[in-house]
Amino acid sequence: MSIDFKELLDVFIRAMLSLITLFLITKLLGKKQVSQMSLFDYVIGISIGNFAAEMTINLESKEINGILAVIIFGLVAYIISYLTMKSIRIRRYFIGTPSIIISNGKFNKFNLNKYRLDINDILEQCRINGYFDISKIEYAILEASGDISILPKSDSRPVTPEDMKLKVKSEGLCSNIIIDGKIMKENLKSIGKDEEWLIQQLKVKGYNNFSKILLLTIDNKYNIKVYEASKKGNDRDTLE
Repeated sequence: MSIDFKELLDVFIRAMLSLITLFLITKLLGKKQVSQMSLFDYVIGISIGNFAAEMTINLESKEINGILAVIIFGLVAYIISYLTMKSIRIRRYFIGTPSIIISNGKFNKFNLNKYRLDINDILEQCRINGYFDISKIEYAILEASGDISILPKSDSRPVTPEDMKLKVKSEGLCSNIIIDGKIMKENLKSIGKDEEWLIQQLKVKGYNNFSKILLLTIDNKYNIKVYEASKKGNDRDTLE
């Protein structure tokens, strides 16, 4: 069986064009996880994926047709996304609205039937969120993304510092300064420090270079935390 290198090259070029087009369209649409996708986003995503696959595998079709189809669907999705930010009515139609499925420990039968929700799936989501007793739930809301948000009853909520009238200081965000032995210069600059300061701080902690450091973080009080990569053979990859 002979190998048609010309055909393989054609598939390679088509695959690269498909990948580049998908990447550009994804950048246009913005970051969104699968769990955050609306039904419309899901349909658009599947369609674009099919077009890209067809453009790559079907050598009888012209590359420009597949690229054009992906661009058109991407632009439609971008326009709809823009309109949903400007109009509540359009957003409700394409994205959907949150719906109450549990209220005061009682199921909302109308919404369960409307969205064809299985009671066992809801109970599973409640357990995943840490609620095994439905009676302790004030409200459970089905979000437009399909996730379930739960508001526990007042006597079932975890105690907070506010409840105990305690004053706590803001922890702020930690900056990742070293990743895989490399200094993130922009992050270091953003906290108002330079490499010389960092090197000096690491020498105090016994580090003469960055090679052993997998991750180094610094909080808003300049506390440094160093995480080293584990040595081969020390950690098991499986749990028994």
